[in-house]
Amino acid sequence: MFFKKQKREAPDSMNEKNLDDKELIPVSKDEFINIMKERLHHSADLNTKELANGFTLVFLDTLTDKKMLNEDILSRLAGTSATPDEALKSITVSSTLKHKYVEDGVDSILKGAVLVHSTGYPVIISAVVATQENRSLTRPENESQVMGPQIAFNESLATNISLLRRFLTNANLCNESFKVGKQTNSAVALLYLKDIADEEMVDRMRERIQSIDIDSVLDSSFLIQLIEDNSLAIFPQMLLTERPDRACAWLLNGKVVVLVDGSVQVIGAPQTFIEFFQSMEDESVRWQIATFIRILRVFSMIVSIFFTAIYVASLTFHYEIIPQTLLVPLGESRSRVPFPPIIEALLLETMIELLREAGARLPTKVGQTMGIVGGIVVGTAAVDAGFTSNILIIIIAVSALASFTTPNYTMGNVIRILRFPLIILAGFWGFYGLMFGFCFLLIHLIRQSSLGSPFLAPFYPPRFADWRDSIIRLPIGWTNSRPKQARPDDKMKFRAQKTKE
Repeated sequence: MFFKKQKREAPDSMNEKNLDDKELIPVSKDEFINIMKERLHHSADLNTKELANGFTLVFLDTLTDKKMLNEDILSRLAGTSATPDEALKSITVSSTLKHKYVEDGVDSILKGAVLVHSTGYPVIISAVVATQENRSLTRPENESQVMGPQIAFNESLATNISLLRRFLTNANLCNESFKVGKQTNSAVALLYLKDIADEEMVDRMRERIQSIDIDSVLDSSFLIQLIEDNSLAIFPQMLLTERPDRACAWLLNGKVVVLVDGSVQVIGAPQTFIEFFQSMEDESVRWQIATFIRILRVFSMIVSIFFTAIYVASLTFHYEIIPQTLLVPLGESRSRVPFPPIIEALLLETMIELLREAGARLPTKVGQTMGIVGGIVVGTAAVDAGFTSNILIIIIAVSALASFTTPNYTMGNVIRILRFPLIILAGFWGFYGLMFGFCFLLIHLIRQSSLGSPFLAPFYPPRFADWRDSIIRLPIGWTNSRPKQARPDDKMKFRAQKTKE
């Protein structure tokens, strides 16, 4: 892809040359202040403070906590000698580093650090006193459930990692950090469980993150399009979640998790197609109920995609499959409709999408009212005006309702879009067109992969051991092995126990 470049290991001589190209910290106070102003283009929020004992402080007003600056730095440096070692001893901030290059100082100040310069010394001390503007932890908005933890990620990378570490108090939880985006330098974290996650999978994800060459990455939903296996496919190959418990479940199954600073959702990979129809609440209910709900979701997905297309194909080419008792009311319902079934279905589907999109973009209270009232008023008026038939209104409503059962928002959008090409195929070629569309989708899914692992597993290739937690969910005591799709190093979760009858 155009935004990616291959990572090449530079020889030692090249690395040494890059270090030599870096500008050293000047020993003069005035030169240090001037060079920092030039590097930050004389920003209005750049502040410098000179202390009587020879220290010079440089910081950005908009990124620093004034209380910490006064209590932990200024008051501590006032009575000390102006040397870098004394500054390190006196400053009570935990995040302090010594730098000898100007570039490192600029990176630190952009993260909310205060740079402390001592006249006559070619080094500076950086002390992070960044403002903490974190949103409080709330309930999940897009993955709400009745049972299980009621907490969601927020926009702070440090907070999100701490949530995962609270769920997983495990020394094997590895955290690797990266900088992505030439202009934004967005912080990206890669998490996995050592001795469980497959090292090849971790290396593959690490290489994909490091190979990104783009100006900015502002959200996980943007990053996922850069690192997935096939960005041209309509189906997402990696999952996003706002639930810490679900991210921990991925880690325990040998998968990798990617977090982006400023994003409330984290990426999990590799994933399978069937996992987009699973919810964490499935683990909190009895296995019989969880199995029924999962089957219902898959059935709803099929209904949402094919129900309207089957109606169009039946009325256009295949009247013989319609029961005789339904032919009379169907004919009466369509007697005033001036459009062929394909145009009628496409118009109504478009109208439903307009109502859904308008309801989503309007304020919450107005959107809910507009969606309900608009659907009733427009639907009733369309039937009374002979614009459409009663039966198609029912079919469209059932299809729309079925699409809402998909627990993943991204996959729900895919299901909504797939209805349109299938309706067109059914309107032109009937059930032959439907079969062509179904075979095309099936072949497309078979060809997809997630982080190099088959996307349609455990059904293709068949892995019968993983069927115990796919469309069906057997008792927890029977699901003691980790999914083979993730190729975990430690394949067993626990030793299987016999269930009591």
